[in-house]
Amino acid sequence: MSYSSKLIEQAVMALANLPGIGPKTALRLVLHLVKQQPEQTEALAQALLQMRRQIRSCRICHNISDTEVCSICADKRRDTSIICVVEGIRDVMAIEETGQYRGLYHVLGGLISPIEGIGPSDLHIDSLESRVAQPEVEEVLMALSPTIEGETTQHYLARRLSSFSVRLTTIARGVSFGGELEYADELTLGRSIVGRLPLQWGEGQNNT
Repeated sequence: MSYSSKLIEQAVMALANLPGIGPKTALRLVLHLVKQQPEQTEALAQALLQMRRQIRSCRICHNISDTEVCSICADKRRDTSIICVVEGIRDVMAIEETGQYRGLYHVLGGLISPIEGIGPSDLHIDSLESRVAQPEVEEVLMALSPTIEGETTQHYLARRLSSFSVRLTTIARGVSFGGELEYADELTLGRSIVGRLPLQWGEGQNNT
C-alpha cells in the first residue's frame, strides 16, 4: 500500500501493530482521526500516554491499578475469606461483569506452559501462598481457562496449596474444555462461579 504522506504511513504502521487491527483498519482509523478536531486527537494521545506512564500492578493481587492497591483489594465490602485465582487481567473483568462474585482475586500473570517456556517461577505463585497463609482466607477458587495449560496450572497450584487449611474449589464446567475464560458469556460464567465444585487434584486426595 502506497501513502501520499509519510506521517500517515507512520501512524498506520503504529496502529497496525495492535492485536486485531490490520493495515486497512489502521488506515481507516487514521483517516478518521485526521478529520477530527485536533483537540480530540490530542486528548486520545494524552489519555494513552497517561495510561502507559501511570498504570501499575496491584501489590496484593497483581491486577491493573491506578494506585499501589487496586480498587477491588481496597474495597472493604469484598469477602476476604475467598480468593479467586485467574490467569490474567481480562479474566478479572469477565468475572466482575457477571455480578456473581464478591471475593478477592489473584492474577497469576499466565499459565504453566513448558512449550512456551513458562514455568511456575514465572507466575505470581509465591505471593499467592503468602496470601493463602493469612487466617481469614477459607477458600481458593480456581477460575482458570479449561485448557491443557489451565488444567496443568490448576493441579500444580493444588499441590502447592495442599498444606494450607483452605478449601480448594474450581468453577463448574459450564465453560467448555479448550475455551478461553474471557470469551465465555456472562450467564455461563456467572453460573460457573455460583456452582463451583470441590477441586479434586490427586488420586486419593481430599481437600475440605
